[in-house]
Amino acid sequence: MIKYDRLWVTMKEKGVSQYDLYTRYDIGRSQLDRLRKNKNVETNTIDRLCSILHCNVEDVMEYVSDPEQEE
Repeated sequence: MIKYDRLWVTMKEKGVSQYDLYTRYDIGRSQLDRLRKNKNVETNTIDRLCSILHCNVEDVMEYVSDPEQEE
């Protein structure tokens, strides 16, 4: 399972709010909702977030194994 918990930490460290993302950088509110809920997000969105935040992919997302899928 891909989780985006690191995104919120990185945003706080960089001083970028969700409001900034959808007003200054045109990241849609629906995309932010998908990120909050750890749903599928297109790679171009991840690319844009990394560009905006000047960070690496691992600063935005991480893989966490899902015990339910391992069975």
